Amino acid sequence: MKLLPFDYAVRNLGRSPSRLVLSVVGSALVCTLVLAAAAFVRGMALSLRASGNEHSIIIVGAGSEESIERSEVDSTIAGIIGASIPGIRSQGGVSYVSPEVHVMLPVTLRAEQPKGPLITVRGVTLGAMLVHAHVRIEEGRFPTPGREEVMVGGMAAMKMGVRESDLGLGGTILIDQRPWTIVGRFSAPGTVTEAEIWTGLQDLKTATKRDTDSCVVMALDPDRAEFADVAIFTKTRVDLELSAIPERAYYARLSSFFAPIRVVAWITAALIGVGGLFGGLNTMYAAFVSRVRELGTLQSLGFRRIAIVISLVQESSLATAAGAILASLIGVFVLDGLAVRFSMGVFGLVVDAPVLAIGVVSGLVLGLVGALPPAYRCLRLSIPVALKSV
Repeated sequence: MKLLPFDYAVRNLGRSPSRLVLSVVGSALVCTLVLAAAAFVRGMALSLRASGNEHSIIIVGAGSEESIERSEVDSTIAGIIGASIPGIRSQGGVSYVSPEVHVMLPVTLRAEQPKGPLITVRGVTLGAMLVHAHVRIEEGRFPTPGREEVMVGGMAAMKMGVRESDLGLGGTILIDQRPWTIVGRFSAPGTVTEAEIWTGLQDLKTATKRDTDSCVVMALDPDRAEFADVAIFTKTRVDLELSAIPERAYYARLSSFFAPIRVVAWITAALIGVGGLFGGLNTMYAAFVSRVRELGTLQSLGFRRIAIVISLVQESSLATAAGAILASLIGVFVLDGLAVRFSMGVFGLVVDAPVLAIGVVSGLVLGLVGALPPAYRCLRLSIPVALKSV
């Protein structure tokens, strides 16, 4: 089968610059929205996955495996665990055990402000810095117990909807209408932890009028212990009513909990893609219908219809591929790292190789599918009828 030269499709792109611009911009818009949906899903999944350490175990109250916030464990559990489970990491005689309280509380800057967004406030001891190795204090210091001090995550300002300068050291925030002094700023790149606010364990328990912890997080020495050792302890000490979960498994469950949101993002992207496809069909039809006589001439010269269809698909795919490349540039330089708020905290959109591949493929599919129906409609005419068309 004799095919039309590839440069024939390339030259045809320049016959109508306005139509070419419309095709490229339309394709870029659709591909950008598909990229945004893919980056949203990818960013949420990676942030939750990165929040868990493979050697850390979370001890929660039995029946509260799905939510640390609903869990309650006795305040003596941390000491019992440290003395009862061999293989816990230690440094300088200090075990990697962190009793913690996790609560979602409204946080504002001033009393006259309306009720602020709910933010995860975590009550911890210094042991938390050992267990959560991804957390680094960037400015200031760790809160001193008994003084109602806090340190804020790097994304806490984004979660609150305020400027970073509003959460400077020495400033005051209101947690559930109670003033706390900011004494530190920490980072936990790529995790939901970075949107949290940390304070002293006992201070938060006093403020929330509770005498129990939410959980105990421990880090195991992989050469001396494994998750099964902790699970056996929680199952044999039924009097303590505890349950053990690998930290990564806990955040994987959270990821599955947010699966409907990701599905909605994909459905939205698909609907936008379908809308863009119909727009592309109109554009391609307008481009091809004015060339019916030309297409009939090509058939009379001996080119088969399938060869002409291939050339038209090449022409359409070149335009949409240019749009996909433009969308990829927008994704890399604009969308990548863009912060998004959700109930757990804040995560950044991630535009990596798989996401870029999805965007480029969507552009090529748009070019292929968008060209076939108009091409079929124009080529179904007989050669004499096509040659007589205006």
